[in-house]
Amino acid sequence: MSQDDLAEKAGTAMFDDYDDRIEAARKLARFDPGAAAKALRALACDDGMDDETRIDAAEALARLDRSGAAEAYRLIACDDGVHDGLRVEAAERLPELDQRAAAEAFRVIVRDDGVDDGLRSAAAEQLMALDPRAAADVLGLIR
Repeated sequence: MSQDDLAEKAGTAMFDDYDDRIEAARKLARFDPGAAAKALRALACDDGMDDETRIDAAEALARLDRSGAAEAYRLIACDDGVHDGLRVEAAERLPELDQRAAAEAFRVIVRDDGVDDGLRSAAAEQLMALDPRAAADVLGLIR
């Protein structure tokens, strides 16, 4: 498959198999990391994608563009349409990329009363390690 074929497959919406798009973007990274990062960021930040696809794309993006991956993980963690466990998983991947974004993501999860209390408590503990002041402000919100 040529570089142009990989770029087209990774970046176009005509492919319904998102796993194939992620794999194409990974292969494209060998030839054009910038184009691959752009394709992966589009997948990871698209709230119309399924949750697992977004996480997989953000993970692949982290190898190419740490700040882009941090933004993608933050968006996933703060998206109340994403499964609660995956929101926490995305937030847990943030501290090594961007501690401020991680604190924001954990704070949003703790404040969301639609999230399971156990996950909110776990997020609060992690928030405490990153930003004790922010954690103190939201700890009372957990039942």
